[in-house]
Amino acid sequence: MVRGTIDLSLLDEALEQLCTKLLYTMPGCLSKTIESLRKHKREHWDRNRESNRAWLSLNMMTEANAGFRAFHYGSKQQREVDFVLLRRRLAEGASWGEELIREVAPWVRAPGKQQS
Repeated sequence: MVRGTIDLSLLDEALEQLCTKLLYTMPGCLSKTIESLRKHKREHWDRNRESNRAWLSLNMMTEANAGFRAFHYGSKQQREVDFVLLRRRLAEGASWGEELIREVAPWVRAPGKQQS
């Protein structure tokens, strides 16, 4: 994949055709159609939103906060945090935060990839 190319012209063309069809519809009908498509997703969210919201906020403050940055700052070989060190530091009572993330993040130590 690194050396190859993907021709997205057929996808672009199909998307353009779909957007053109949607352009020529009544705005209210289009909104209703989109709402209908999202109905099942919204029903699932409504049934689970309290626990999911709590999990998402907790996760974004901790694990995801460290993990998502790995894809931006880390090279392919240096994306994963040091999970053993992370568990050890948490067991020692370390608090989640920038200091802990920098301590366990390999991309912080990688030359030319450091966050400011």
